[in-house]
Formats: sequence, C-alpha cells, structure tokens
Amino acid sequence: MQEQPDPLFTPGLTARVELTVTDADTAQAIGSGDVPVLGTPRVLALAEAATVAATATALPAGMTTVGVRVELDHRAPTSIGRTVRAVARLAKVDGRRLLFEVRVADGDDVVAEGRVERVLVDRHRFVERAATA
Repeated sequence: MQEQPDPLFTPGLTARVELTVTDADTAQAIGSGDVPVLGTPRVLALAEAATVAATATALPAGMTTVGVRVELDHRAPTSIGRTVRAVARLAKVDGRRLLFEVRVADGDDVVAEGRVERVLVDRHRFVERAATA
C-alpha cells in the first residue's frame, strides 16, 4: 500500500488579524448602508484576511488559496475607533478544500461569526485563466 503524503494543512491551524475601525470602514463609506459603523463587507474582508494568514506560512511555492464560499452572521455594530479582531480556525481539510470557522470580536463581544471555504490553487494558472475569461 502506498503511503499518502502529509497534508499541507491540518485542522486546528489558526490565525488572528486586527482592525481599528476608521471612517473608511463604515457602511456609509463602503456603500453597504447609511450608518457610521463597521460595514459588513469590511467584516467579511477581515475574516477572509485571517484565513489567508492561517495558510500563508505553509503554502508551497507557486500556490495560493482562493475563497469560494462564505457564511457570515454579522451580529453587532462596531463604532469608529474600536478595535476588532478576527480569528480563523481551520476546521476541516478535504483534499484542496479548506473549511475555516471564523469569529470577529470587539473585546469579549462577538461582532460576527461564520465559515469561510477556500481552495488551494496554482497561482499562475488561476491568474492566467482569469485573464482569458
């Protein structure tokens, strides 16, 4: 029987990123609403940044991950000047598919949580394919 190679990523892998909310991060500025609080698209971008950070050090040369699916519950508003942190934890690996559980918090308060699925791809082929589409 042939041995399987060690997986590049193993469940439990985590990363954290932080953001201090500015005017540019608000729903008003992004166009996703008309209130001066952290906009949902910015919350999602922060959560995705945490998933990218989690895989960054283990990626083989020439490879990257791309987001393919997101489920996010934005539960609480965050005011300008507050600092939020997004934590991504790799929950499942299925071949090239990576499923992360993400949580965004303002101190002890949960701002958002959900799942982000990413797929491992060849960076050059992916960009080349996008350019010819």
